[in-house]
Amino acid sequence: MDPSEYFILVLFIALGLFSIVAAVFNLDWYFKTSGAMTFVNWFGRGGARVFYALLGTGLIVCGVLGLIS
Repeated sequence: MDPSEYFILVLFIALGLFSIVAAVFNLDWYFKTSGAMTFVNWFGRGGARVFYALLGTGLIVCGVLGLIS
């Protein structure tokens, strides 16, 4: 595996962790960005937090599976 592939997989894990932290701690600045506001408008603030926690979990799982395979 190339070093760039390792970098991408570690980046997936880091972004997943960041997404989970933002969802758990309900970071106001994060949920007021234009990208997050789309999901806040669709699902409400609580639903957007669940969405981003699940998204973060998915990113972490993909990153870890990529590293171990």
